[in-house]
Amino acid sequence: MTFENYQYTRPNVEDVKVQLSNLVTRLISANSTKETLETFNEYNKLREHLETMSTLVEIRATIDTTDKFYEGEREFWDEFSPELSSLQSKFNKEMYNSKFKNELKEEIGEHYFNLIETTLKVFSDEIIDDLKEENKLSSEYTKLTSSARIPFDNGEHNLSAMAKYTQDANREVRHAAAKAVAKFFKDNLEQYDSIYDRMIKVRTRIAKKLGFDNFVEVAYLRLHRTDYNAKDVANYRKQIFEEIVPLVEKIKKDQAKRLGLESLSFHDEGVNFKSGNPTPKGDRPYLVDAAKTMYKELSPETDEFFTFMTKNNLLDLDTKPGKAGGGYCTFLADYKAPFIFANFNGTPHDAEVLTHEAGHAFQVYESRNYMPDYIWPTFEACEIHSMSMEYLTWPWMDLFFKEDTEKFKYYHLTGSLKFLPYGVTVDEFQHIIYENPELSPLERRKKWLEVEKKYLPSRYYEDIPELDEGLFFYRQGHLFGMPFYYIDYTLAQVCAFQFWKKANDNREKAWEEYLHLCRLGGTKPFTELVKEANLENPFESGTISNIVPELKKYIDSVDTSKF
Repeated sequence: MTFENYQYTRPNVEDVKVQLSNLVTRLISANSTKETLETFNEYNKLREHLETMSTLVEIRATIDTTDKFYEGEREFWDEFSPELSSLQSKFNKEMYNSKFKNELKEEIGEHYFNLIETTLKVFSDEIIDDLKEENKLSSEYTKLTSSARIPFDNGEHNLSAMAKYTQDANREVRHAAAKAVAKFFKDNLEQYDSIYDRMIKVRTRIAKKLGFDNFVEVAYLRLHRTDYNAKDVANYRKQIFEEIVPLVEKIKKDQAKRLGLESLSFHDEGVNFKSGNPTPKGDRPYLVDAAKTMYKELSPETDEFFTFMTKNNLLDLDTKPGKAGGGYCTFLADYKAPFIFANFNGTPHDAEVLTHEAGHAFQVYESRNYMPDYIWPTFEACEIHSMSMEYLTWPWMDLFFKEDTEKFKYYHLTGSLKFLPYGVTVDEFQHIIYENPELSPLERRKKWLEVEKKYLPSRYYEDIPELDEGLFFYRQGHLFGMPFYYIDYTLAQVCAFQFWKKANDNREKAWEEYLHLCRLGGTKPFTELVKEANLENPFESGTISNIVPELKKYIDSVDTSKF
């Protein structure tokens, strides 16, 4: 069955409440481990169906943000999800306190109980209305950002479509494009300030009602971080500051030299070569065909997976008017089907997002038969699959970039490195604002500039004065929809660099370890999954300094003058 034929039906709220209440009653009265597990399996089946319906709405509402039906259904789920969380919390609580808990741990695994413990700590019926408000604010942000109609080059473009202009080889074009994008955020600054201010207030209120000092710990628990804390993350950011920031500053100096500039302005950062960035040598059908060949040759497992994806129309890749920005992978449990959403725009990002999201999709395809809690691992572990897939597919990049293949590889690896300081900037900024929720919108924007200057010391906004007002972070949707889910990308990138090195040394062994990691799904927490994949833990001092020499060696080996 193709995606177009996947059926959405709004669940009957009262029926769902009755079903879940009955399951809770059965769980309480269960007289054996067997009865408990039977009830647990029924609960998971219902949960999978509800998640499928919710996900279908999310996909179709982001494919077309102007679709009134799915906009209405999204509003329904914004209202219903917190009530559903309340009912699920009751079931989780009974599972957690089951008199058969020791036997259940043998059957399900201790990790499940650690996960539901984090869930129980961040939910209370007292916060249901606050959760509804938080959902609405996230939807309000998505709608505002998706509404961008930026006049440029004799047309109107959304934010995704503007990327090809902001990366144009012609400096005047990319400067004008960067100004046009900044103008959209400046014109809507009052709304962005308001949405984020209300969001911080409601999240702080949620934290206080749950008995926490601030929202930081709530966010960590929501993300099911059972094996590390904010102190570990702070030490990790310190390693990025000491080891990666100086390397990135050197990369940027070399980039400026190649472009014939004394230093990079903000609007130059996205262009690596005077001849322009490498570009994919074809449109969406061409790139998908290239991906079919790539995944057929990579392994039997990826061939089966990608055939399933294309046969069932589970990729929506074109940029269209009214389509939400960005890219993501999600999962439709009723159909055992991953789904990839992206916005192709004629930049190297098209190949990157295809391999990145396919990494997520491949992992969830490999673990599609697990119970819901184990289908996905926690986010930072999820991103290992996606970011490592970007590097494990390097031998096939000639299908996408042809004569620009070596140019792309240099662009890709240095771009991944340049991302790390930005990624920790987003994380440190969030810690500051949620630890100081009384800051005004203006003070927040000033804090952004302070943190940015620490990790991105050479960044400056020449001739784009709007960005000197500290509004750049409003582009980062994660801050609104998934707070504190950003450091995850950087942790995974450090792991992906290790897979890159492994593949250089022994490709077959690297693939075996990667496949093993994907097949574990979310059965273990992050640091244990890292260990299972034979990777070094990014939190441990020395992990980053161990990989830097290999990265430098590659960078120095490339003769960029020929690009």
